[in-house]
Amino acid sequence: MATILDVINGISQVMANSYDGAKDENDENIKIGLKREEGDPILDSRVIDGFKARINGDKLFLTYQRDIKLKELHNSNFESEIEGMLNKVVSFIKKEFSKLTGNSISLTAARELDVHVEYLSRVRTTVVACQVYKIGGQGDLDEVHSSSEDRLDATFKKFLELGGAGKRPKNSDAPGDNYKQFNPFKVTAGQRNPNLK
Repeated sequence: MATILDVINGISQVMANSYDGAKDENDENIKIGLKREEGDPILDSRVIDGFKARINGDKLFLTYQRDIKLKELHNSNFESEIEGMLNKVVSFIKKEFSKLTGNSISLTAARELDVHVEYLSRVRTTVVACQVYKIGGQGDLDEVHSSSEDRLDATFKKFLELGGAGKRPKNSDAPGDNYKQFNPFKVTAGQRNPNLK
């Protein structure tokens, strides 16, 4: 069983190998299953899509982003198409993870798919889909949202109690600050500094 650090390092290496135009050891393009891989990169218009992943505790947050035309958005199976793209990305992560580390990884959906569509123009929109997966086989990890206990050292608490306007230390020989703070309710007439001519 791999530790969570091994899983983080493995997923980090998978993500490092998944940029657009990445090559494998045989100098061939790595196929993830994204729309940007279809067609000729020079002759066809490029499709902007990609994904990123982050880990929080025993959860993997996978985010897929794609720019689409407005007519594709009104397709009846739009959400299932986005979910299919996320499934392709998950299968790529699992395959590459086992190839790089020699261990398998279990990813099960922990929440339902969250899709946000944002208006760019009358022709284009951008879609951001986020899916949360539970990383299996990690045992019990501490919840990030659990409250932390107060562990301040007594000397640090004493330092904080001094504060900016707190008591001066016993060994302080510095003269006091004779600068008077401006108070708009106690304004005096005349020159500010009587020594100025």
